[in-house]
Amino acid sequence: MKAVEIRELSASELNEKLADLKAELFHLRFQHAINQLENPARINAVKKDIARIMTVMTENADKSAQ
Repeated sequence: MKAVEIRELSASELNEKLADLKAELFHLRFQHAINQLENPARINAVKKDIARIMTVMTENADKSAQ
């Protein structure tokens, strides 16, 4: 997911997407621990998506505070 796409989402959609990605990351880590993960690069991709969403959420909060 690209930052441009993330910026178009509302606050509730961002929270929902963040929860989904955190759950996916948990499942990926679990699969990795029991050696059933097919694509280890997906872990890093999900972490980066979480970081992008959190960055946009922070930007939105800063804009609201001004």
